[in-house]
Amino acid sequence: MTGAVPAMRFALLGSGSKGNALVVEYADTRILIDCGFSAKETERRLARLGVDPATLDGLVITHEHDDHWKGVSRFSRRHDLTVWVTPGTQAAKRDDALAAVELYSPHEPFSIGDLEFFPYPVPHDAREPAQFVVGNGDKRLGVLSDIGHATPHVRSMIDACDALILESNHDVAMLAAGPYPASLKRRVGGALGHLSNDQAAELIASIDASDLQQLVVAHISESNNRPELAQAALAQALSTTADWVHVAHQREGLSWRSLVNR
Repeated sequence: MTGAVPAMRFALLGSGSKGNALVVEYADTRILIDCGFSAKETERRLARLGVDPATLDGLVITHEHDDHWKGVSRFSRRHDLTVWVTPGTQAAKRDDALAAVELYSPHEPFSIGDLEFFPYPVPHDAREPAQFVVGNGDKRLGVLSDIGHATPHVRSMIDACDALILESNHDVAMLAAGPYPASLKRRVGGALGHLSNDQAAELIASIDASDLQQLVVAHISESNNRPELAQAALAQALSTTADWVHVAHQREGLSWRSLVNR
């Protein structure tokens, strides 16, 4: 990475069932979390953010589902990037060729350059899924998507973060009346599926959010939710206005957001 970044910041290439990817950077370190788009599309979306793939220091992957993994193999080989995965994710994708692999435990922190990663396990229907709190020794970014329900450990991990990217996947009524087959509705709304607007709102209301500078609602279903519903639910939980809650869109992603000293 060329030139130190003065503040920790992040941006999303896109978020939803068609692909997820998140860039986090601080000082001389820039990491891509998940790569759920094709290698070519990932490059295009990085360029939109002004990021050259050659400046990345690695890929950190939450789990093996295609909307988080699709471009990992080709993108890592094309740009000679190490991929950090859990042993379970590696086993699920054992036939995929990667440039290089580092294993991490969802129970133990690790560092990549100037960034610290604090992984934690989540209830989701993948082999060994994890989410993260990413820090720089001062500020903390919580990343939480692809989770069927919030456990006490999850709550403790994202408590008192300075920024939070939080899944608010579906509206319960829209999912029930929507186009998905019954089996998929049960999966999405189940204990190993995705958070509803109500669940996300209950979660944010149950943690210390007093230091939040940025709240981003993510992984919104295009079929079973609307951004304004998710924003309203989280805003009400925090007693703030809906426009304070940012939305990570599937197509547009979310532009750079910085965590500053206050």
